Amino acid sequence: MIERYTRPEMGALWTQDAKYRAWLDVELAACRALAARGRIPAEALAEIEAKAAFASERIAEIELEVKHDVIAFLTSVAEHVGPASRFIHLGLTSSDVVDTGFALQLKQSGELLLTGLDRLIAALARLAWKHKDTVMMGRSHGIHAEPITFGLKVAVWYAEAQRNRERLLAAIHTVAVGMLSGAVGTFANIDPDVEEAVCADLGLQPEAASTQVISRDRHAQFFNALAVIGGSIEKVAVEIRHLQRTEVLEAEEPFSKGQKGSSAMPHKRNPILSENLTGLARLLRGYAGMALEDIALWHERDISHSSVERVIGPDACIVMDFMLHRASGLLENLVVYPEQMLSNLHKMHGLIFSQRVLLALTERGMLREDAYRVVQGNAMRVWEEGADFQSLLAADPQVRQFLPAAELADLFDLAYHTKNIDRIFARVFPAGAPQ
Repeated sequence: MIERYTRPEMGALWTQDAKYRAWLDVELAACRALAARGRIPAEALAEIEAKAAFASERIAEIELEVKHDVIAFLTSVAEHVGPASRFIHLGLTSSDVVDTGFALQLKQSGELLLTGLDRLIAALARLAWKHKDTVMMGRSHGIHAEPITFGLKVAVWYAEAQRNRERLLAAIHTVAVGMLSGAVGTFANIDPDVEEAVCADLGLQPEAASTQVISRDRHAQFFNALAVIGGSIEKVAVEIRHLQRTEVLEAEEPFSKGQKGSSAMPHKRNPILSENLTGLARLLRGYAGMALEDIALWHERDISHSSVERVIGPDACIVMDFMLHRASGLLENLVVYPEQMLSNLHKMHGLIFSQRVLLALTERGMLREDAYRVVQGNAMRVWEEGADFQSLLAADPQVRQFLPAAELADLFDLAYHTKNIDRIFARVFPAGAPQ
């Protein structure tokens, strides 16, 4: 992934050195397990642990000749260890090291992503409670529907983020598995208890049954979880982009001192953060699709998944990490305009109360089809003439027959639409407002 979208903490987990370090951790854990079972002399283990190292540049140089990355890695390690290196990689195959090392990297990355997601969740909680009672226009199909509060909109995002946290936890658990079963997964040259010991050493679970690779449904779940989280962030970003439109301007991204929005038009303040998040979410969906393609491999192993994972492993984790923190910063500094929300709410001259009028007429005895026709007829006049909806209804004899003016006026009360916000918040935030 390009540096522009790479935060140092996540980037450090996906360097060449980090990959080889994970491989070496697997090899050393295997040596310890084998030594405990008498297959490696204690003095050889001590020498291996004291001297084991690698040089990424040297590995690249060796790979040019041998055309095999794990062999090149083992050769570099052997150059550091010396004669005791003959005990390294006993009974293992390349995928044992690569897949288990990959699991370590994905687990570490997932845990870092969890920290970023928790920041996003906290930002959403604070924003939701701050604007719990900030009335705004609810829209369907982009058209004014009925009043809501901005806090309710954000509470929906918060609830979705909490589900995403559960998805990420499940994905980390699913992908954090190791495998040391040897060629084609039969444990012919290494005992299953060695695999169990190594996985325990590394903080992984042993794969229940493997071929020569760990089954890629696990990885597909991980990368698809990231894509779903990305989609949820995009959902927030698209909403902010709509709310920042000049004709709406109910919320706006922060615009810092000295920031410039356009090389040609000095007045511009564009939703560039949200647009960036929208684009990055597309990358995550692409990576998820690639991970799904990796599930089907030939027989007990091929490497058609390998080239894919060299790209999507680091890129998906780095992009997700960047998105979580960019979205959190955006929400922590979002500018909200409650007065503009109210102003926009009243632009339709009372049409947003049409459902309540419809319900009141039917409750007073008018047939629903007749009530709908009467209410819609007056509503169309508001659309076409810009008249006041309440005034038109008050002057309509069919409405007056069922609704006196005083009762009609009571139907145009914003509080009616927000009366259950506290109950919704109690469901979404059972622990109450964040401290």
